[in-house]
This record gives sequence, C-alpha cells and structure tokens, in this order.
Amino acid sequence: MALFNRRNTTPAPAASAATATLAVDPALAALTGEYTIDPAHSSIGFTVRHAMVTNVRGSFADHEGTLSLNGSDPSRSTASIDVRIAGIDTGIDDRDGHLRSADFFDAERFPLMSFRSTSAQQLGGDAYRIVGDLTIKDVTRPLAIDLEFNGSATDVYGNERVGFEGGAEILRSDWNLTWNAALETGGVMVSDKVKLTFDISAIKNAAPQS
Repeated sequence: MALFNRRNTTPAPAASAATATLAVDPALAALTGEYTIDPAHSSIGFTVRHAMVTNVRGSFADHEGTLSLNGSDPSRSTASIDVRIAGIDTGIDDRDGHLRSADFFDAERFPLMSFRSTSAQQLGGDAYRIVGDLTIKDVTRPLAIDLEFNGSATDVYGNERVGFEGGAEILRSDWNLTWNAALETGGVMVSDKVKLTFDISAIKNAAPQS
C-alpha cells in the first residue's frame, strides 16, 4: 500500500536534475512496521441502486486485516483484509437475510470475502491507487481502490495510528452475484454496479521483544 510516498518538492540542483532521486522523508520512514486494522474505528460500506430510483446503503460490520508498511520503500507495503459476510447490515433484517442467502453471497458456503493487495501507485499528493485480488464466493478478480492518506497520530492510549479512506466500483455480476427481478415499469430491482467505501484506522503493532 504505497500510502506514504510523499514527493520531496525541494528543487534538485540543475546539474544533477536528470539523475536526482526523491529523498526519503524521515517522518514517513518512521511509519514502517506492521499494523492491525482497528474494526471499532473503521468501516467498510457499500451503496447499490434499488428499483432504479434510490440507493440502499449497508456495511460489513465484522472485518479484520493487517497492513505491512514500508515508509522508506512504499512499493514493498502490503494489505490484507477479511470480511465476514454474516456481519452484513443494511438496517433491514429480512434484506440482510436475503443477502446472506444463496441468491447473493451464500454465506453458509462462503463465509468470507477477502482482499489481498498486489501493487500500488501514487496518483499525486496523498492520493494513491492500490490494486489487489478480491475474492467473493469462489471467484477471485482484480480490484483497484483509490485511496487518500489521512495522516498518522498517537492516540490517548499511546497507540500509533495511521488512517486512510477510499472507494471503488465493481459490477457484482463479475463475482457471480447475479440475482435480480424485473420491474413492471422496466429496469431491474438491484443495479449491477456497486460502490464500495473504506474508512480505515490501523494501529502499529508493538515491536517484538529481542
């Protein structure tokens, strides 16, 4: 997750401009380490069009993940997230039960949705794109997520935290989530396009004792 590779904006001397490389920011290098996503202060959400006229929003309340960040060489950073489908929540019990059923996620057979990063790139400033493999049910396909690095801080309990937010769009049919119903007025009950949102806070793990 190349989230911390901010560019050094100090002009290089003219004689060496062609070969100059970006200096490593010590503050960013200090973020190097292993992190655990804090589910109590993170959210993974989705939005889907319903009946062609409105949006239904929901979230996956039960998730866990890790980040391995390398502030000196962000291209070596990685991310891993697992989501338990049983924790899906749209605010309507009957709808949540339908989403867990074989019509959609088939949570009994496929209890986890997972993401494993494979690469990342800086888009400019604090904007990044992370690419990885998203597995839903028995289908694995690439997913690109646009992210913004929100910074780092030490909380009141002494935890070192990093945060980022981002989003992506998928076609659910690409993961064999194809259930639908035709409307009398034309169109379908549930859109194929789904918007995903991420708000992540992660805590740096304690250094191992020597």
